[in-house]
Amino acid sequence: MNDQHHGPDRAHRRPQDVSGTTVEALGALSKALETTERARGHLYAFHQLTGTADFELDRAVHLLREAGHHDWADRVHNEILGRNVIPGHWTFQIIEAYNSTYYRPFTRLESAARDQLADGRDHLYEAELKERRRTNGHPDHTARPGT
Repeated sequence: MNDQHHGPDRAHRRPQDVSGTTVEALGALSKALETTERARGHLYAFHQLTGTADFELDRAVHLLREAGHHDWADRVHNEILGRNVIPGHWTFQIIEAYNSTYYRPFTRLESAARDQLADGRDHLYEAELKERRRTNGHPDHTARPGT
C-alpha cells in the first residue's frame, strides 16, 4: 500500500510545529466541549419534558373539572400551569441564557484555539490515539474509511 492509506488523513495529521502537549491540551478542550454538548442536550430535554408536563396539566385541569373538583382544577390552573421554573424564567429563557452566556463563547474559543494552535485541524488527539490502538493490516482496523 502507498502512504496515502497509512495513518490519519491530512485533516487529522498533526502539523509539524505542533507539540504532543498541544495536541493533548486541544483534546482536553474538545472533550470539555463535548461534555458541554451533552449538558446542553440535557438542558433541552429538561425544557421539553417540562413543557410536556405543563401541557399535561391542561388534561388534569379538564378531568378535575369533569369530576366535579372545581377548586382543585382552579388550584392546578392558577398555581402550577404556566408557572416559572425559576424566578422570572421559563425553560426557553434558561436555554437562551445558557447559550449566550456559556455555550456560544465556549464553542468560539475552542474553534479559535484549534485554528491558531493546530491549523484548524480537529480531533488530532483522537486520530493519534486511533493510530496507536489499531492493528495494522486488520480489515476492521483500517486507518481511514474506504481503505
